[in-house]
Amino acid sequence: MKIRITTALSGLFVFASTYFVGISQTYAQTDSSTIVTSSDSTIIEAEKIEEAIVKEQPQSSSADDLIAKRLKALQNEVPLVYNAKIKGFIDYFTVRNARYALVMERRKRVYFPTFEEILKTQKVPEEIKYLAIVESGLNAKAVSPAGAAGLWQFMTFTGKEYGLKQDEFLDERLDPEKATVAACRYLTTLYNTFSDWELALASYNCGPGNVRRAIRKSGYKKTFWQIYDYLPRETRSYVPQFVALTYVMNHMGDHGIVADSIEYPIAFDTISVNQYFDMFTFSELLNICPDDMRKLNPAIKKGVLNGAYSYKIRVPVDRMAEFYLNRVDILDACGKEVPRDNVPANASAIRTTTTSPATTASTQKIYYTVKSGDALGTIASKYHVTITDIKRWNKLSSNTIRVGQRLIIYKKVSSSSSSSSKTTTTAKSTTGSKPATPSVYYVKPGDSLWTISQKYPGLSVDKIKQLNGLKNNSIKVGQKLILI
Repeated sequence: MKIRITTALSGLFVFASTYFVGISQTYAQTDSSTIVTSSDSTIIEAEKIEEAIVKEQPQSSSADDLIAKRLKALQNEVPLVYNAKIKGFIDYFTVRNARYALVMERRKRVYFPTFEEILKTQKVPEEIKYLAIVESGLNAKAVSPAGAAGLWQFMTFTGKEYGLKQDEFLDERLDPEKATVAACRYLTTLYNTFSDWELALASYNCGPGNVRRAIRKSGYKKTFWQIYDYLPRETRSYVPQFVALTYVMNHMGDHGIVADSIEYPIAFDTISVNQYFDMFTFSELLNICPDDMRKLNPAIKKGVLNGAYSYKIRVPVDRMAEFYLNRVDILDACGKEVPRDNVPANASAIRTTTTSPATTASTQKIYYTVKSGDALGTIASKYHVTITDIKRWNKLSSNTIRVGQRLIIYKKVSSSSSSSSKTTTTAKSTTGSKPATPSVYYVKPGDSLWTISQKYPGLSVDKIKQLNGLKNNSIKVGQKLILI
């Protein structure tokens, strides 16, 4: 796919005098966890460096023989030849920009297990996993100036052709699993076209039309190296970089390159949602680091889904138990729209399902006075709003509240019952009734023994402790309490 983030060499040196500046610029790009861009001249500059290296290095040595043997041992289905072009890139990635190899070594454990499983299932050579390093520097959110995106740098049209959904809220080109499946399907198509993996790789970069044109100009030669001079300049360096990085990722230790730190994938499970879904509210309610949710779900562009289709959300596996204990309340809270930057107002209106008039809600402004034992979580649960809502309505910078503090709450009231809402509110003040006490209760975020006792008639903190054999007031989320 043409014009992408190829080995993050943008802005590097051609002359030795600018070497150290180039390295710092490269590392700033490759080590970013956000969207990365590249310049169209990237590969051309890389080829200039390669040519300079080739001229400086002797063309035959015992070291060359050793590298050639190592490549031969690594070779599976994709040819891994060794020549002056590839030598230049191996030298670059092991000496002049060894830092790049370190970053790739640091990141590979996050994605390679997924790649290997999918490549095997799709019957694509396992060594193709190194192509993602050439394409994106193993950055799932990498985007080129031309609009190619994700680990495999799909252009918009090609991504849609291979089943990757793209809209205002979702871009599956950034989804590691789905994009890898699509890349395998596309590469298989290209291999079936040319019956040659080197030509398939070249056409992945510049398109099959350019490869066919190079074949014609070469007098209908059959291999990458035979048509090399007729390919676009970017593509001439694309395949050699793939070979060089395949070698470097397997033998960096032999060149004295040792990773300074390692990244590991976040263990996750999935939940299926088919409603408006706010990932930030979800993270807050389950106490998940928002960055972890973004890493697990890079395809969700703005942190929300509009509910127009079912989608599987990845969730850290250690938070799944708490989610299932409070599933209804959490999904209800995540279904409420919260104004956020870059998210259009009334985003949930763009749906495939319709809302019954009987369930249409209006908003009623009320004031709540904080009592002893209250927490934002219990207040939010009581009025079926989110903690974020309450903080925004009351301009709170933290979750700290004090007894006697007056909070504004915008409570949603269904239109069918709005006419009687005032009567109901008045009745509460005169009857002081509480809901019937259930036999068991599961502790929710923000609960305390006092707040639980206040929900049910005739129930005290001491009684809860006695029924459950508690020696103190300490309880934890998900804990089962006997109330009767």
